[in-house]
Amino acid sequence: MATPVSAVHPHSAGLRERKKQKTRDALVDAAHRLFLQQGYAKTTVDEIAASVEVSQRTFFRYFANKEEVALAVLADAEETFLELLRGRPAVESPLEALHHSIRLAWQTVGEGRGAERGSLAGALELFELIESTPTLLAAHLRHTLQQEDEVTRIIAEREGLDPAHDLRPRLLAAVFGAVVRLAHLSYASDPGQRGHCMDDMLAVIDRHMHQLGPALAGSWR
Repeated sequence: MATPVSAVHPHSAGLRERKKQKTRDALVDAAHRLFLQQGYAKTTVDEIAASVEVSQRTFFRYFANKEEVALAVLADAEETFLELLRGRPAVESPLEALHHSIRLAWQTVGEGRGAERGSLAGALELFELIESTPTLLAAHLRHTLQQEDEVTRIIAEREGLDPAHDLRPRLLAAVFGAVVRLAHLSYASDPGQRGHCMDDMLAVIDRHMHQLGPALAGSWR
């Protein structure tokens, strides 16, 4: 005999999801604040959970470990970038699609997110934290390689290519990832960029992307 299943009101389900997202956002914000104040190594999961007034058990419902919460914002941003890339018009060249997607991903920073993570300044602080923390940098580079694989698949599918035999999608994905990282580091290390203006950040990305073609194929003399 079938067991009756109680219906869940969509409104109730929506409230629960918003509450879960709010708790997740609060944990990420608290983690980043503590990491910047006292360092990644000295911050414990218990401290992060306590600052949001939740239990350690609740923390582990959202994140597997401290490393995962530290990289959560970048993981979310990368997922946004991949979704944008999947939706780019087919008439664009692969490089154009990548360039437009990364610009749009940066422009959506802060939409529907907490104040600390939802700002260019907060993103740059996170980059600096990762670059200065060997454990996080190693984890981030591993994740970057996974994203590179996904970019390769998306570009190959867009162009009707088999990446196992045509090297162009993988080469482009690898070079694009390196250029974006260099653009981020260039902006973050420039003392003149203290105002953290999004237009300035996008200009740095554009400058690096526009140099990609000449750097690979043009004369350097």
